[in-house]
Amino acid sequence: MLSLVIVALVTVAAGFIVWANDRRHAKYGIALPAGVATVVGMLSWIICIAAGLGYQPGLTWIPWVLPMVLGTGAALAAAVFLGRRRALHDTRQLTAALRL
Repeated sequence: MLSLVIVALVTVAAGFIVWANDRRHAKYGIALPAGVATVVGMLSWIICIAAGLGYQPGLTWIPWVLPMVLGTGAALAAAVFLGRRRALHDTRQLTAALRL
């Protein structure tokens, strides 16, 4: 159970770091990348443990490292995708408003 708490803390921190380093972070909320990272990290930890990959010699690293990497990647993907989409949407809305 301690490994789940550590995975949650690391993925939340990674989500905040992704948000802070994104130049379009004003387009979406601060909790979005952290939430996405946490959900993906915790779900992948649960799947790894349910699949029997944890607490076995040689496989102990999988439920520790893999969820952290997947969570960070998911936060990065969400930030890039939503940052671009929101910037494009905001530009279209501003252009439409200025045409009136």
